[in-house]
Amino acid sequence: MKRPDDYKARAAHLADLSDEQLHARFWELAKTLTDPLLRMGWEYTTPSIERSVLLRMGFSSLECKAIVDGCLEHGLLGHGAGHVVYKASKTWDLGIREAGLKLISLENWDEVKTWFKGGLQHV
Repeated sequence: MKRPDDYKARAAHLADLSDEQLHARFWELAKTLTDPLLRMGWEYTTPSIERSVLLRMGFSSLECKAIVDGCLEHGLLGHGAGHVVYKASKTWDLGIREAGLKLISLENWDEVKTWFKGGLQHV
């Protein structure tokens, strides 16, 4: 099977561009491709991603699951489970690990929910 060589026809619209214009065109196209991916990274998360973040913060996999389940149950997963733990740490003046463990044993998350009343924020 021979591939028809149509490169010159497909590249004709680029022939008159200078190196600077080609460079600008490349980055314009790259931005067009990557912007939706970056937006998705900011706007969407999954329990798996959030457990992974918590693992890197020093929690065991069982602790991660409990914290993520709590965040999911109370509508806070979109803020990021690590962010919830960090905010708890600062608010309660505890270490990261102690704050996470307190969240696991917490029965009433009303206080935690009030920390995020303003909607989703990028940190």
